[in-house]
Amino acid sequence: MSSLDAFAITQKWPAQHPDRIQLYSLPTPNGVKVSIMLEETGLPYEPHRVSFDSKDQFTPEFLSLSPNNKIPAILDPNGPDGKPLGLFESGAILVYLASKAGQFIPADTAGRYETLQWVMFQMGGIGPMFGQLGFFHRFAGKDYEDKRPRDRYVAESKRLLAVLDQRLEGRDWLMGDQYTIADIATWPWVRNLVGFYDAGDLVGFSQFKNVARVLDAFVARPAVVRGLAIPA
Repeated sequence: MSSLDAFAITQKWPAQHPDRIQLYSLPTPNGVKVSIMLEETGLPYEPHRVSFDSKDQFTPEFLSLSPNNKIPAILDPNGPDGKPLGLFESGAILVYLASKAGQFIPADTAGRYETLQWVMFQMGGIGPMFGQLGFFHRFAGKDYEDKRPRDRYVAESKRLLAVLDQRLEGRDWLMGDQYTIADIATWPWVRNLVGFYDAGDLVGFSQFKNVARVLDAFVARPAVVRGLAIPA
């Protein structure tokens, strides 16, 4: 019996490698943040697919770890003080993994908090706004005759892209030369906006040259290429 057996989620997704971080996820923008981070850090982990088709996210087992029924979630058998730790919310997971690995977040206090502000910028702005735009542009929202909701999210998405573009002027990444969890949080959503949501023309993506440049650099990273397909 492993130390993970006390967690109900392992009843539905048994751990084949209970000594590794258990990842419960799906390749969505929020989901791949964590798989990319795990690939970038090299921390040992075992992925489990949470299928939306079969409504896995609403099962008691998944809710026992992620009560907001959202992916991703993790279970680390070697958490603080050597005790297992379960976490949900992609931003919190990124901060935890960065601290655990000692990677992708500045060591100095000022740099750490500057990085965290850009993580929060993604969590509070880019993710929700781009997601709503995707709903109104690609999914059921496109059938609404009243286009004012869609246009509101288009305008806000353009504004957020402009903020990113200005920040990236003269910088390789959001924090300058250093690639951080701020980038890992942000670029999967930008990629989704112009890819899966097919909203590049709608938001005038071509005018945001710095954003496009850094997105290209992000998706070319080997760990990103791997992480975008996990869980398979």
